[in-house]
Amino acid sequence: MSREFNVVVRVLNTDLKGDNVVVEELTKIKGVGPTLARAMLHKLGIPINKRVGELSEDEVNALVDEIQNLASRYPAYLLNRRFDRETGEDRHLIGSDLDFTVSRDIDFEKSIGSWRGVRHRLGLKVRGQRTRTTGRKSKVPVGVKRKKR
Repeated sequence: MSREFNVVVRVLNTDLKGDNVVVEELTKIKGVGPTLARAMLHKLGIPINKRVGELSEDEVNALVDEIQNLASRYPAYLLNRRFDRETGEDRHLIGSDLDFTVSRDIDFEKSIGSWRGVRHRLGLKVRGQRTRTTGRKSKVPVGVKRKKR
């Protein structure tokens, strides 16, 4: 039985390499992590170590459908947008929607003047990391200048 092997599979505006394992390639889709990828494959009955190029058209369509309807099919702890600020419901965002929502959240933090918003506005670390020695961003390189010969 010879099945067609796809070199590149397009899933939700992301190119997945056909030579790699499905569980690893699914994490290349923005918004899908390793735990969620394993849960989806387990639910669909697709082996985790199967190559992306070996997936049938039905399996690819099932994966796309599963990713688009994550919020209604999986528990809240697997979703990336629990208790959304505007709607109050659990959602899961993928791709550019995720980028847009995160940037809107950061803009909201800046506008209300919260501590996190102030740190974002100043370009400093936000999550409590140390800043005494690390995270120094400047246009001038730090270090010893050597004499030109």
